[in-house]
Order: sequence, then C-alpha cells, then structure tokens
Amino acid sequence: MSYLSPEFALVFLGFLILYWGLVRWPRAQKLSLLTASYAIYASIDWRFAAILAVFSTILTGLMALSAQRPAWRRGICGTGVVLAVANLAVFKYYDFFREGIQQLAAGAGLHWAFPALDILLPVGISFYTFQAIAYLVSVAKGKCEPARAEESALYLAFFPTLFAGPICRADNLLTQIRDTAQKTILAPDLAVYLLLSALVKKVWIATWVAENWVNPLFANPDSYQGIELIVGMYAFAIQIFLDFSGYSDLVIALALLLGYQLPQNFDQPYLARNLRDFWRRWHISLSSWIRDFVYIPLGGNRHGWLRSQVNIFAAMLISGLWHGASLKYLIWGGMHGLGMVAQNTLEKVTRRTPSGWISAVLSFHAVCFAWVYFRADSFQDANHFIAGMLRTDGPVTLNVLAALVALGMFFVISVYARRMQELLVRGLAATPLLIKPLLLAAVVLVLHLLGPSGVPAFLYYSY
Repeated sequence: MSYLSPEFALVFLGFLILYWGLVRWPRAQKLSLLTASYAIYASIDWRFAAILAVFSTILTGLMALSAQRPAWRRGICGTGVVLAVANLAVFKYYDFFREGIQQLAAGAGLHWAFPALDILLPVGISFYTFQAIAYLVSVAKGKCEPARAEESALYLAFFPTLFAGPICRADNLLTQIRDTAQKTILAPDLAVYLLLSALVKKVWIATWVAENWVNPLFANPDSYQGIELIVGMYAFAIQIFLDFSGYSDLVIALALLLGYQLPQNFDQPYLARNLRDFWRRWHISLSSWIRDFVYIPLGGNRHGWLRSQVNIFAAMLISGLWHGASLKYLIWGGMHGLGMVAQNTLEKVTRRTPSGWISAVLSFHAVCFAWVYFRADSFQDANHFIAGMLRTDGPVTLNVLAALVALGMFFVISVYARRMQELLVRGLAATPLLIKPLLLAAVVLVLHLLGPSGVPAFLYYSY
C-alpha cells in the first residue's frame, strides 16, 4: 500500500481516530501501532511480515538473554550483529556474490558451481537491519537497556520508517517508544507543511522530471545529443533529491501525527561546499550510520592519515553495495570514496579545506556524474550514457534552455528553503483549524490535475 494512495490516506485517518482514542492506555496504544505496522507490511506481501516477525523474535530473544546475563552482553549482542548481517546477506546479496565468485573461479581455470536461489527480497530489509544493528551495539556498549518484546518489535516495524528510513537509533526512536507518558500530536503545523511539501516534491515535480526528462534519456540515449544527456544527468540529480527528501518529509509528518519525532534526513545537500559536506547533508541517517558502524570500527582516523583514507574508501564501497547488489552501485560508492580521498589529499597538501564556490560547483558536478551509474540499468549502460554526453551531431529535440533555467531556479529556492519553511509554518499556525484540511484538500486536488495518473512509486523503496 503506497503512502501516497487515497486508500492509505483513508486507512491512516481511521487508524488515527483509534490510536488517539487509546491515549490513556499507552501500552495498548503502542500495541495498536505495532499491529498497524505489521498489517501495512503484510498488505504488500505477507511473507515480508513473516520474515520480519522471525527476525524480530530472534532479536528480542537475544535481548532477553542479555538482560538475564549482563556479563555475556557483548558476546550476545555480537552474535546478534553477525546474524543480522547474515540475514541481509542471504536475502539481498547471495546471487551477487555467487556470480562474482563463479566469474573469478572461471578466470582462474576453475569450474565451481553454486546453486542459484530464487530468494524473495523483502522491502525495507536494509533499513530495519541497520536499525537492529544500531540497537544491538547500543545495548552492548551499555548505552541502553534491552527493551520489552513489543517495544523492540515496534522499533523495527514502525511503519513510517520501515520501508525507506530514516534509519533511527535506539537513543532516538526506541527511547520514545519506551516512554510511558501519554503522547500528544507533535508540531501539527509542521506536519501539515511537510505533508504538502512531500506531495509537491514527489507527486508533481519529481514525477514530471522523471517522465519528461530522466526516463526517456536513460532509456534511449542514442536518440539525443550530448547537451541533452548532460541536462538529463542534472535532471536525475534533482529527481532523486525531490523523490527521497519528499518521502522523508512524508514519513516525518506521519510520525509527528503519531506523537513521534524522527531525525532530519536531508539538509540542502546540493549546496554542499565539498563532498564531505555533501555526505553530512545527504541521507543523513545512512551517512552517520556508515560513519559510526563501519568507518570508526575499521579504525577511523586513529591509525594515521593513509589508513584513514583506506577506511573512507572502504566505507563508501559498503555504502554503495548497501544500495543494491550490483556492480554499478559499487562503482557509484567507489567514485564517492575516491572523491573524498582526493579532497583529503588536497587538504593535506594545501592545508586548506575546499569551501569556496568553485569547490561547491565541482562537488555538485562530481555528485551528478556519479548519479549516472546509480540511475542506469547497468554499469555498461552508464558508460554508454556518459559516452553519449560527448555527442555533438544531430538536432536538439528537448528544451535545454528551459531545463537549465529550471535548474537555476532550483538552486535559488534551495538557498531560501529554510526561511520559506519557517514563514509557511508560521502562516499555517495562524490559519484557522477548519481551513487547514480544506487547504490540504485543495493542494491534493491541484496536484491530481497537474500530476501523473496513478500513484507514483518512491525510488528508495527498492533499496
């Protein structure tokens, strides 16, 4: 069930009535939220919910054992991390590694054969696995105590974050779940603004950009001139930002209406001064997770400058592989890793951090160039698209000038986005209560008329 569908809107409104009717009974309220989360997950495929239930049961069992045997806590949680990684590896990466090992073996003259498995890939498994690992590590380090079974189950299955994040930590979401105080709707005016923002970003602009620019150019790059493909590269950069940040706006709004505060996941990443700054602003919950649970455990910067560069590159490769079991994602992650190593090398030589407008422009183009590998259907298709960007023969069939003007407008809006949000939220706060649902309905109607037919899917549902 898509969060953008009319069916979900009706179900969510009905659930809110039930949910807030249980406000005097916090435990019953949490159980209703847990039930709703599993019901939404099972509506996509009941097997997804079954896999999550087994995963959650194993996790809560480990936590119960950890509570009974505090002296064994690190070993128990370490076992849990290994099981979580193994679970993700089997469901998401088995075929990728099977094919890779067989190709290496064939290159060495060996004839190894591993069975191909038709494995179901649950939606959101990458996100709830990373949340589980964050929880296990927090318990192992003594930063939080094991939660009750229904609380840890809700932490993993919480439907606003289940499909595509943000990736929440135990000291954020689980702490709120464990709170026994009566909940209230948080920042309702901000929630309404975020709902409107999500609809405009995803249903209207991102989908229009995809249908008119990104999809046609990536599907058949030979039919377009180089300048059009370059603009198509920019177009996908805008599409994926609006798509994923729109999704984050939507689920943060849903959580606020349920009385939960989720972490910010985007902070105008294309205004970043350099690549390191970009990763502080883009998919913040993932980049901070990779830093804390991959880069730092690998050694971080504790073993000298050269080793830290190796760790950065390895962390970015893992970030790329996390997005998908494909060579193109490894290349995408590797490009960001090499870019950050190059930036750090420049800093070491010049003893200055790149932060001017030239650095910002170069970083933006490096990010856009890497996005080609992310968007293309394969590594070979990405190379073919990039080669076409040098083509100068043939007519220009798309309105390139208008697209470049739109790109400029995007950056102008980005610069003032935070101020615009403050003004609009303040305006909503001053709007009479009865007018707000009418305003939301009017925006939905306009977007229905301007936007595409059907319910557009979110890009990150597949990662």
